[in-house]
Amino acid sequence: MDARSPNGDLVGNNLLRALRTEDWAILQPMLEDWSAPTGTLLHDPGDTVRHAYFPCGSSLISYLVVLGDGRAIETALIGREGAIGGIVSHGRLPAFSRAEVQLGGSFWRIDLHDLEAAKSRSITLRFLFARYADCLMAQVFQSVACNAAHSIEQRTAKWLLAALERTGATDVALTQEQLSAMLGVGRSYLSRVIQDLKTKGVIETRRGRIAVSHVEGLRSLACECNPCVSRHFDDVLKGVYPAEENGVAAKESTPRRSSD
Repeated sequence: MDARSPNGDLVGNNLLRALRTEDWAILQPMLEDWSAPTGTLLHDPGDTVRHAYFPCGSSLISYLVVLGDGRAIETALIGREGAIGGIVSHGRLPAFSRAEVQLGGSFWRIDLHDLEAAKSRSITLRFLFARYADCLMAQVFQSVACNAAHSIEQRTAKWLLAALERTGATDVALTQEQLSAMLGVGRSYLSRVIQDLKTKGVIETRRGRIAVSHVEGLRSLACECNPCVSRHFDDVLKGVYPAEENGVAAKESTPRRSSD
């Protein structure tokens, strides 16, 4: 995975693309080009978090809260707009939630000791990651409100749109069983919702995949949560949240420099 495109722009992860040139020069030698398949467990609750991960391209990571009965409910979906694991905290700490690769692919990975060393050398690097932490917290806050106030159909549409925004694809490698578990609803309940969305002509199901056939139609059925999170990202870290082109997210956003 190239660190830069031929014209010198940072590629792969929008949060890294937002770094100032001098901050990228500090961080780049510490980054490891890493890949993982779908389903890779990055850490479980109580595990010592040893690395930060920056998803690249269409790679996705889910933050999940593990309940006492073993269910794991998704609280945040992280793509090329962000990172997970010790971005703001100091040193290696125990994890509160599970982090799992939702869609396999390429990542940048950095040891947290190296990340702390980099942040100690640059206040603008610390500020950028602190701003991202605010955006991630906003996403979690919005998820809590969404789970309490919005219908399963709205939440299903929201999740599918969030995945499209981050991958630039028109379908998602996901079973209904996986999606029902992440949304915290029964499999039979979600099956009825999926069938209704198919009847409305906005999605199609294939073996192990859900394809969106009408993006705008799906958007009309979703709640307002994704746009709320996107606006906050744009206010705090303009250009980091995946951009959209022709109704489907672009695979790379325009490079921007941090204003810090």
